[in-house]
Amino acid sequence: MPTLTRDRRRVAVVGIAHSDCGRVDEATPYALHAQAARRALADSGLDRSVIDGLASAGLGTLAPVEVAEYLGLRPRWVDSTGVGGATWEVMAAHAADAVAAGHANAVLLVYGSTARADIKARRRTGNLSFGSRGPLQFEVPYGHSLIAKYAMAARRHMHEYGTTLEQLAEVAVRARAHAALNPEAMFRDPITVDDVLGGPMIADPFTRLHCCIRSDGGCAVLLAAEEYVPDTAKAPVWILGTGEHVSHTTMSEWEDFTVSPAAVSGRLAFARAGVRPAEVDVAEIYDAFTYMTLVTLEDLGFCAKGEGGAFFAEKDRVAVNTDGGGLSACHPGMRGLFLLVEAVRQLRGEAPGLQVRRPDGSLPELAVASGTGGWFCSSGTVVLGRG
Repeated sequence: MPTLTRDRRRVAVVGIAHSDCGRVDEATPYALHAQAARRALADSGLDRSVIDGLASAGLGTLAPVEVAEYLGLRPRWVDSTGVGGATWEVMAAHAADAVAAGHANAVLLVYGSTARADIKARRRTGNLSFGSRGPLQFEVPYGHSLIAKYAMAARRHMHEYGTTLEQLAEVAVRARAHAALNPEAMFRDPITVDDVLGGPMIADPFTRLHCCIRSDGGCAVLLAAEEYVPDTAKAPVWILGTGEHVSHTTMSEWEDFTVSPAAVSGRLAFARAGVRPAEVDVAEIYDAFTYMTLVTLEDLGFCAKGEGGAFFAEKDRVAVNTDGGGLSACHPGMRGLFLLVEAVRQLRGEAPGLQVRRPDGSLPELAVASGTGGWFCSSGTVVLGRG
């Protein structure tokens, strides 16, 4: 085992994997955690004994304790941060800091969910809100569901900047086009802007295809200190910079519906990485709804505020949600960890579908994964690179 020092160490993603995803009727969430963890460890080429940290959320009463026991791990560093869909980018930031500081050597981030199968089997129902206690009690009586909050924000952006329904629909169309190339994606049949606009209304302005799918699945990411990299099976993908931010939980406390917390987490992550958004080749963005993609592109600095729709239409810009995203590929609850897996796949040149190449034919050098939680309540952004 490498000797711990007080110097900050470089931290790399050394293993990634999906569990079975899509329609998984005969597995428990714990089984999906274990399947993804085993596959990620095999991908790394390292022995399981190197894992001394675990990050997990969303399962059981004491998530990291229960998952660690199921996996047969006894970690000395754990994280169970819960900030919705941004959880995994925030956890990756915490884990990278812990490894860099010498508090852990290798941290496993792992997630699994049978959200689709549970509803199909009537083990649970679709929830309309996050509850009615605390600050949320002031909104729940008015039927202010989760999707309604995103829809209100989208309408404000449309009012403020002239963003169109067609521009929002194009996000779903592009996601499906990427999913069509991905054999692992749950929905692969092509769709058009008219298909999106003509679908059943869910929450104005969102029709069904503006909204993410519901799937089963899990994935895992293994981070390790630079001392382990010579023993790994594949070239490392380095954590270059991270950022996190929380904004609000009550809509009345959100100062501007057109600005997401990625405006802060992104700025921090890019500054710490020492790179500019214009240098990024691939952007994996949380897309529970089409509006999230456009506003996050703006807030990360890929374009000016209000220009997300026009920017997204220019296909020669940064590649976005290359696996098909939560709109078409998979979305088993908290999708943030899948963003990190796809970003690493792209930088390694291992994407199962669309593989991004630079103009000279080389693999991408830089990627960003940006997760959003709640109803734009939280954000975590991670910049990754091959060098």
